[in-house]
This record gives sequence, C-alpha cells and structure tokens, in this order.
Amino acid sequence: MHADDRRELEELDLRLRVLLPETYQDVSEPLEPTPMGSAGLKYGADDKVAWDQIWGSFCDLAMAGGPPHKGKLLEPGRPEDIDADRRRYEEVVDEICRGITLASELPAQPSPQDGWVSVDCYSETMASWLLRAIVMENVAARSHGRALMLPAAPHFRLDKEIKNVVTVIAKTTHYWMGHMSRAQKSAIADLFARMSSASPLIEPADAGSWRVVDCVSVQSAVWTMRAMVVNNVLARREEKNLFVPINPAGDPGGVIVARTVMMVHRLAAIRGVS
Repeated sequence: MHADDRRELEELDLRLRVLLPETYQDVSEPLEPTPMGSAGLKYGADDKVAWDQIWGSFCDLAMAGGPPHKGKLLEPGRPEDIDADRRRYEEVVDEICRGITLASELPAQPSPQDGWVSVDCYSETMASWLLRAIVMENVAARSHGRALMLPAAPHFRLDKEIKNVVTVIAKTTHYWMGHMSRAQKSAIADLFARMSSASPLIEPADAGSWRVVDCVSVQSAVWTMRAMVVNNVLARREEKNLFVPINPAGDPGGVIVARTVMMVHRLAAIRGVS
C-alpha cells in the first residue's frame, strides 16, 4: 500500500471514530444491517400516545453500520398538498412536536417553512451531528445553527410516518446524550470545523435532490456512505444503492461530490471492501 493511501485510510478511520458513539468504537466485527422489530405505540390515560414510554432500547445507528430506520427516504410535504389540507397538516405538526419533546426532551415547534418542524438542540454541534445521523436513517433533515429541521406532511399517519420522525430523533438523541462524553463532543466540533474549512457540507438542494450510485453489496454501500459523510458530503443508502446529494448552488456541476465518490471508491478497493 502506498504511503499516501495509508494516510488517507488512517484519517478516514480517525474521523469515523470521532463521530461514532463510544459504544461502537471498539467493535471489531461489522454490524449486521438487519432491521429489528418495531416497538408498538403505548397510550396514556388521556388516550394520547405516551411517546416517552415506548422505547427501552434502540437498534444500532445507521451511522455505525446498522439498518436505516426507513427503507426509503421520508420527505417533507409538498406545498400544494399542505395547502390542500392545512388543518390535517397542523394536526400532524402538533403531534410530531409533542412526540419529539416527550421522547427526547428537546423543545420542538412548527417551522416557519411549511413541511418541517423545528427542534431546538443544545448546541450547533449537536444539531450538525443529528443531521448527519438522521439522514443516514433515511429521514430528511436540515440544520441551521442550533435548529434541526425534521419533515412533516398532511398524509403522515400516527403509527407510521409520525412515529418514524419521533423514533429517529429519540434514537439519535439517546446516543448523543447517553453515549458520548463532553470531550468527544468537543472533538466532533473540532472535526466539523476542520472539514468545513476544507469544503462546506454538501447536502441536497431540496429533500428530493439525490443521485444514485450503485454499489456491489450492502457492505460496500454502508462503507461508502460513512466514508462520504466523514468527508463532509451527506449520504444515505437504500439496500445497496448509495444516494449522494445534488446541490447546484453549493456544488456546481457536482464536482465535489464526484471527486469524493471517486476517492472513496479508490480507498474501498485498497481496503478490499466488496
């Protein structure tokens, strides 16, 4: 192995180690990306979902190589659909916000931008880490400062899409708050600053702006997805299909994404990922 390739692989491994909760840092065997059974809804005396009583544990993070929470991307509602059923949309937003606050103890409120709810994180670093982790779970997300944006739409059902949104914020917040030390969070902030100084985070121009990159296997898709993210390019996967962002303003012509994909594929070949 050439010395430059070795250094690039070592840097990639170091960045991933910084991002992963301590639970995963000394795992020698790759995780099995097989979904777990879904926890059922529980109701309180007021006949509302008791979002804070549903989960005793969570499956592995997609960031760590576990199965993404959704098989396909959960996207925000389209403006025309929201306008056509504004009352139902507001009901969905209210329940998502209620669920987020109960399950994660984070304040949540309707976003000024239709199709999203806004979650108040404790820091910009937390919001940035949750953004990456949640997108890898195949749920659309954005972040602006300490605000994390999660999707909402009038067609969302209580036991399906609403639960999906509440689950991913509960799951990722659980790992951020319960499995990461203050020192690690500081290291993540430093890593994000270093990556951004080299290249801004590339994310989709809108929730549906993704390009498919075929991978030879699920294992290859997992490895490539994580390598893209630690090179400041959002990525997610559906089975063995990798999805990378399209952003004409932030990455004209897709140059940064294409260059990163080629670099990651070269490193995957050197490491023997198949």
